[in-house]
Amino acid sequence: MPEPTSPATLGELAVEIRSKNAGPFWVTLEAFMPDEQAYRTAEELITAAAIAQLYRVSPEQVQLFTLPYLRVIKASFPRPVSQGSLHDRDMHAGQQHIPLAALPLVAP
Repeated sequence: MPEPTSPATLGELAVEIRSKNAGPFWVTLEAFMPDEQAYRTAEELITAAAIAQLYRVSPEQVQLFTLPYLRVIKASFPRPVSQGSLHDRDMHAGQQHIPLAALPLVAP
């Protein structure tokens, strides 16, 4: 049986990372961490600057919510187009978690 490898991305470290719409004008990302150490790692990685870079929004538009007792970090930011509009490609924002999940744990 092969030995387990260390997680390389935030998605591999987390119990779950998901996204959802937060009304017609906002997207919310949620990272659920398995333990205190993983939560601290995620808290260092999930910053307004990181979300802004990943999702091409201004850092001032990013709202962060940390819930240490649940080991959850949430980030919300404005959708690039309103939900259900002609150019909306992900009406429920269900696929928006992918860039956050792919965030490397160690700088390359």
